[in-house]
Amino acid sequence: MSNKLAILPGDGIGIEIVAEAVKVLNHLKANGLDIEMTEAPVGGAGYDAAGKPLPDETLALVKQSDAVLLGAVGGPQYEELPRELRPERGLLGLRSELGLFANLRPAILYPQLAEASSLKADVVAGLDIMIVRELTGGIYFGQPRGIRDKDNGEREGFNTLVYSESEVDRIARVAFDIAMKRGRRLCSVDKANVLEVSELWREVVTRAGSDYPEVELSHMYVDNAAMQLVKWPKQFDVMVTKNMFGDILSDAAAMLTGSIGMLPSASLDADGKGMYEPIHGSAPDIAGQGVANPLATILSVAMMLRYTFDRASMADAIEAAVGRVLDRGLRTPDIMAEGCEQVGTVEMGEAVLTELAA
Repeated sequence: MSNKLAILPGDGIGIEIVAEAVKVLNHLKANGLDIEMTEAPVGGAGYDAAGKPLPDETLALVKQSDAVLLGAVGGPQYEELPRELRPERGLLGLRSELGLFANLRPAILYPQLAEASSLKADVVAGLDIMIVRELTGGIYFGQPRGIRDKDNGEREGFNTLVYSESEVDRIARVAFDIAMKRGRRLCSVDKANVLEVSELWREVVTRAGSDYPEVELSHMYVDNAAMQLVKWPKQFDVMVTKNMFGDILSDAAAMLTGSIGMLPSASLDADGKGMYEPIHGSAPDIAGQGVANPLATILSVAMMLRYTFDRASMADAIEAAVGRVLDRGLRTPDIMAEGCEQVGTVEMGEAVLTELAA
């Protein structure tokens, strides 16, 4: 039986970059990958098509699929919509409805892009960090939340940061399992000196660690972790943290690699079903110009092959092809460097295909 893959291009540059990833998938399909791909709207495109960011037909499709490939959502034309109709609510809805609690965000510096990093090459050379972010709990989903009027007539906004022991334990064990397959070092990031929820987080992670004696567990406050990512990023192997902290730290780590346009991500449920997407946004300022970097989306396909479809050799082939393209000096504008050749979205995608077919 074919593996079913839902293709959700979304908005902005999502349409362009997903198109290049689909070309890679079609190439793999012609060479033995048994998949069935179906496209559907989400985000702003979902609102335009069905009046809400996560249309019922799209939700039904992703629930019936083995994996989801997502582009990006959002655009200025949707900013005045009620909050529940904005494109980002479609993304949050996908995570919640599919139970995608474990977000894996690698920060890997390709040696060819060392000069593109915001840090000195010797500080980031060889960088390879996996950030494991809890994705369906915390302050982004906690209740109650809203904006209300106070007795004095002033308005106030409020959100709730809450985690249960079971939520912390399951994300901790995902991180420990990944650490076992890497350098066997795990840093748990919290704010236990200020937040009671972080006190519980640290306690539960420590307890889970007793089942992984081979893994060296450390704890770090989030403000220090942000500083250490800039000061000495190679001290980290695997990091695990709550939803909001992971959102911020993974974007900071992305810039160490030269461009946010290079980094894929995976969001997994308890059974390994996943949604795969680049960590960047819809970039409406460059949408339609053909200059967006498709490599993060193509590398997201590699993560999909590795974590959901169990086709590690195909994943390796994609990652190696990307490396060879960079060796050739081809660069989209976000990673352009002196002496390299600037190419557009389609040209970069075609270059990866050429290397895959070689």
